[in-house]
Amino acid sequence: MKIKYESKEKQLRYDRAYLKMAREWAQLSHCKRKQVGALIVKNSMIISDGYNGTPTGFDNCCENENEETLWYVLHAEANAIMKVAKSTNNSDGATLYITLSPCKECSKLVLQSGIKRVVYMKAYKDNSGLDFLSKAGIDIVQIENLDE
Repeated sequence: MKIKYESKEKQLRYDRAYLKMAREWAQLSHCKRKQVGALIVKNSMIISDGYNGTPTGFDNCCENENEETLWYVLHAEANAIMKVAKSTNNSDGATLYITLSPCKECSKLVLQSGIKRVVYMKAYKDNSGLDFLSKAGIDIVQIENLDE
């Protein structure tokens, strides 16, 4: 029994460390309203990263003059998943670390990419993405306090 406890504690330490890295990655975003960072980890290796922002070749401004997010801004997890798609890696069985839980649109990408676990800090305003992932059998963990 003690081994399981140590394993859970070790996993929690790694989860917090990866979330801290995702939080740092979020700071690369040019979005004013919300900065979100994501890492995809497989077999103890970071295989992808992403933050919310505009597509390659577009101006980095994410909001219009009314402070509304532009429709074509990509979410952090979508950017990270697309990076995997362009690489020689795949995300089957991986863990997504993200500073804000996935929206319903991104949750479909998470499921289809083969990610089996999502660890996040803050909840998105709409829980339908998390509900969808949970129903699909994805392991979901929220860690709000990274310093415990």
